[in-house]
Amino acid sequence: MPPKYLENILLQMRRAGLVRGQRGPEGGYVLARPATEITLADVIRAVDGPLANVRGERPEHVDYRGPAESLQQVWIALRASERAILEEVTLESVATGALPERVRKLAADPAAWD
Repeated sequence: MPPKYLENILLQMRRAGLVRGQRGPEGGYVLARPATEITLADVIRAVDGPLANVRGERPEHVDYRGPAESLQQVWIALRASERAILEEVTLESVATGALPERVRKLAADPAAWD
């Protein structure tokens, strides 16, 4: 990963309060909160913005008419599902491999891989 790209990600995470800069010989960036309190949703929102955008808009702000009108509900449900998973998985659970049971069950389903 190019250092400048990584620096940009860390700056975004710092602005979001996920990491803080640390000076000195052991300097760099450290987590601003315990890894048990930082979710993947926190990281994605800090780096990419809101979860599940549709054409750069939040799903509740996208307006469809006619036969496609129900698509708004699909995008909102997709965001809710994505949020349910990403807000349950913490940095600690990723680092230790101790993913939540629900996540492991979903990933173990062969249909999830197709």
